[in-house]
Amino acid sequence: MTDESDRAVQAAIDGEMRLLDPEVRASPARVLELLDPEFTEIGASGRRWDVESILAVTSSGSVSPGSPVKVSEMSGVVLAPGVVHLTYYADNQDRQAWRSSVWRLTATGWRMYFHQGTLTG
Repeated sequence: MTDESDRAVQAAIDGEMRLLDPEVRASPARVLELLDPEFTEIGASGRRWDVESILAVTSSGSVSPGSPVKVSEMSGVVLAPGVVHLTYYADNQDRQAWRSSVWRLTATGWRMYFHQGTLTG
């Protein structure tokens, strides 16, 4: 990878880790800074999410500050200029899933455009 690609992947990883931070998730303004206006997610439950539905859950007080998500095997690749794909393993209170995100560079910085979680058996 080039230095530019390395920086793009690191920016996406940094954004992903911020979104997993319970303090960030509890702040709708901070979540909005990281989600693309066209954001969609297919959750591990099979439910489809958008920005509004994510904000409704994260701002409802349901995020536990004492239970951060444990992340491992994080890796990323630049798909095209300004587009990064991340994959990683997440353990959220013994609920394990492989996760995949697409981040894109916008005029206001890197934002998550798409996310999917798949529970492991």
